[in-house]
Amino acid sequence: MNQPASAISQTLDLEAVRRDFPILSQSVNGRPLVYLDNAASTQKPQAVMDAISDYFSTTHSNVHRGAHTLGDQATAAFEGAREKVRGFLNADSTREIVWLRGTTEAINLVANGLVDTLKSGDEILLSHMEHHANIVPWQMLAKRTGAVIKVIAVTESGELDQDSFRELLSERTKVFTITQVSNVLGTINPVKEMVAAARKMGAITLVDGAQAVPHGPVDVQDLDCDFFCFSGHKLYGPTGIGVLYGRYQVLKDWPVFMGGGEMIERVSFEGTTWNECPYRFEAGTPAIAEAIGLGAAIDYMAGLGWHQVAAAERTLNERIQSWLPDFNGLQVIGTAANKAPVVSFVMDGLHPSDLGTLMDQQGIAIRTGHHCAMPLMARFGLPGTARASFAFYNTPEEVDQFFTGLKKIQRLFAE
Repeated sequence: MNQPASAISQTLDLEAVRRDFPILSQSVNGRPLVYLDNAASTQKPQAVMDAISDYFSTTHSNVHRGAHTLGDQATAAFEGAREKVRGFLNADSTREIVWLRGTTEAINLVANGLVDTLKSGDEILLSHMEHHANIVPWQMLAKRTGAVIKVIAVTESGELDQDSFRELLSERTKVFTITQVSNVLGTINPVKEMVAAARKMGAITLVDGAQAVPHGPVDVQDLDCDFFCFSGHKLYGPTGIGVLYGRYQVLKDWPVFMGGGEMIERVSFEGTTWNECPYRFEAGTPAIAEAIGLGAAIDYMAGLGWHQVAAAERTLNERIQSWLPDFNGLQVIGTAANKAPVVSFVMDGLHPSDLGTLMDQQGIAIRTGHHCAMPLMARFGLPGTARASFAFYNTPEEVDQFFTGLKKIQRLFAE
């Protein structure tokens, strides 16, 4: 297994760290790759790939109930990864950690569990900046139950309008669901305070942490939310694996989501009883290798040191901000004071998709479009934006390359 490059260093050695990520050393269109699409998916360190390869090479078996050595070893590795997630989230117990495919499936599980609880006139409170994954499942639930969706406004700077939140929150609010960090704007939301207010009204609370976890551990006990979810591929881990944290006192009585093997206690043709938490929500053979890979990602990041990761991101944010004041023709969408290193923008006279293609020709990977946030685009009166999203392994020089690349495109179209 590769050891983190800076495991014995108190500062982040970016050159060494980047060697841990093989994909970053390649060229695209004859240029060194500058990967700035981290909000969509982060790259993977060699340690994660080694963990998955090692599992398939030496340990693979189905988990739980195997009466042989490989089964026991696979189960230990799988459940060991669950414990790593528990520690990362500071959950009280591993019985609160449910393996799923990702954030989307986690939100659907929670929403599906309320079908027989909500009634006509009940309200689901979410915000204008949500990802479609935290909108569509609630629309489906509202259609089935007669519940009403209420939407917290977003200010011109890309922050949640707290007056709007306080005005909409009431005893009719039965569900409050919110993103911790906006995937479009990078805005870091005051979710702890908002969750506390919603819980006082008796609402079930869910925090979408998909964009928060790449930037550091989350303390779900401190947030005091009922549910928290994220996707492994955002946290430098594999695709196809995600996590739903559920407060045990809520989760233990939550309706099951899928039926099949593993999630049962006893099956007969007269009826079936469910397994205990979290297994009652994990029907079928789970994503064993992916879970182990996510555990390796958590280990890798902890080995680097989250304080060092945060410091590297602050440096990137400062470098980004240094370019913005004098960049004519560039409109940044989302200028919150507290934000992750994400830049959503439009440029005068250029469609975002054209920008993406022209940047790719320079080896710079960005994302364009509505970013699965059409209501937010509509709020700003835009069909879409271009988005550059940075991770700790990006360098200040890559920030310069990004803005220099935009300048080059500007000059090209000015001629």
